[in-house]
Amino acid sequence: METRPVLTCFLRSEGEVLLLRRSDAVGSYQGQWGGVAGHVADDAGRERDPETAARAEIDEETGLADAVTLVREGDSFQIADTDHGVRWRVHPFLFDCEARTVATNEETTETAWVHPPEILTRETVPRLWTSWDRVRPRVGTVREDRTHGSAWLSLRALEVLRDEAALADAGRSDDLETAERDGDDWDALAAVAAELREARPSMVVVANRINRAMTAVTDESPTAVEQAATETLNHAVTADRVAAAVAAEHVGDRIATLSRSGTVSTVVDAVVPEAVLVAESRPGGEGIGVAETLADRAAVTLTTDAALGYALEDWTAAALVIGADRVLPDGRVVNKVGTRSAALSAAAADVDCYAVCATDKIAPRATWDREERDAREVYAGDADMAVSNPTFDVTPASAVTVVTERGVLETTDIEEIADAHRDRGEWPGRR
Repeated sequence: METRPVLTCFLRSEGEVLLLRRSDAVGSYQGQWGGVAGHVADDAGRERDPETAARAEIDEETGLADAVTLVREGDSFQIADTDHGVRWRVHPFLFDCEARTVATNEETTETAWVHPPEILTRETVPRLWTSWDRVRPRVGTVREDRTHGSAWLSLRALEVLRDEAALADAGRSDDLETAERDGDDWDALAAVAAELREARPSMVVVANRINRAMTAVTDESPTAVEQAATETLNHAVTADRVAAAVAAEHVGDRIATLSRSGTVSTVVDAVVPEAVLVAESRPGGEGIGVAETLADRAAVTLTTDAALGYALEDWTAAALVIGADRVLPDGRVVNKVGTRSAALSAAAADVDCYAVCATDKIAPRATWDREERDAREVYAGDADMAVSNPTFDVTPASAVTVVTERGVLETTDIEEIADAHRDRGEWPGRR
C-alpha cells in the first residue's frame, strides 16, 4: 500500500479553530469536515517541506496565509485507507490566526469557527481529533512557555480544561494528563484544573480564569466542566477586546508604550495613532519587536528605557499606554521592569498613564513574587558584587489609571473585584 504524506492544519482564533466542509471537487471524504488539508507534494509531484506546504495550502484554501503564525507542528501518524488503497501519513499543524474572514476555493462548501470538542460530534475526515490532539495545548504548554504573555497563556489553560473535559465526556478519559484515575471524572478534572492554576504562579490571570471556570460548574460532571471552561474562554476573549476598546476612547493619536502587551496592540489597532513612541524594554528587548510590527502603520520612534522619561516631554505624547501583569488590590500595577520609571516620568511630563487589562488580571491578594532574570544579562564579569536583574516592578496607584472591560476603575472598585477573585479560589472545597 502506497504511503502519501498529507497535511492537516488548524487555524486558531479566540479559542476556536477553523473547520472546512469538503466539496465534491476533492478526491476523498467529500461532505466531511476537516482542517485546512492537502498533500505535502506539490501539483507537479515534487516533495515540499511540510511547513512550506502547510502555508501554501492555507493560502489556497482560506486566503489567510498573511494572518497566521506557526504555533506547533505535531508528530505525524498514519491512517490506512483501504477504500482508496493508500496509507496517509498525516502531518498536523497549529497556527494562530489574526483574522477570521475566510476566502475559500472550490474544494470547500462551507466553513465554521468552532471550539475543538465539536470535532468529536461532527462528521469529519478520519481521525481529525488525533490531529488536534497532536498539537493542542497541554498543562506543560502553560507551565513551560516563555514566549507569550499571561493573557495568551490564560486562554491556553482554559483550552486544556475544556478539551480534557470533552474527552472525559466522550468516554476517552484515559487521555487525562493527571495522576491515575480512580473512576471519578470530577476528581480527575479538578486535578487538571488545580495543576493549571498552579502552572504559572506569577501570572495571576491564569489562576483567576481557571477559578472562574471551576466556580461556574453547575454540577460535578465532564459536560458541566466543558461548558464552564468554554463560556469562561469566551468571556475572557471578550473582556480583553472590550478593555482595549474602552482604553481607545481615552488615549489620543500620539501614544507611548513599552514592553509587549496584546491588549495594548489591540488599543493601537483601534486608535490608528499618528505616532508611537516605544521603549526597547531591556533586557528582553520586547519593545523592539513591537516597534517593528507598528512601523508600517504609524510613525514609530524607538528609544532606550533610560531615555523614555526625557522623550515623553520632548515628544509630546498624548498618553502612555501599558499592559499589566497584575493589578494589586490597592491599585498598584505590577508590570515589566521599567514601567514604574516610565509612569512616574509621564506624571512629571503631565502625560496620562493608562494600564489596560481585563479585570481577571486583578490579584486576589497584595502579594507578588519578585522574579529575577539571569544576572549575566546585566553583568558577566567576575567582580565581587551583587547583581539585580528583576523581571517586574511596581507602579504606585497614584501614577496610573487602570482601564478594564468595566471601564476606568477606582481603588474601591479594584478592591471589590479582588475580593470576588479570592472567593472564587475556594472551589476545591465545593463538596
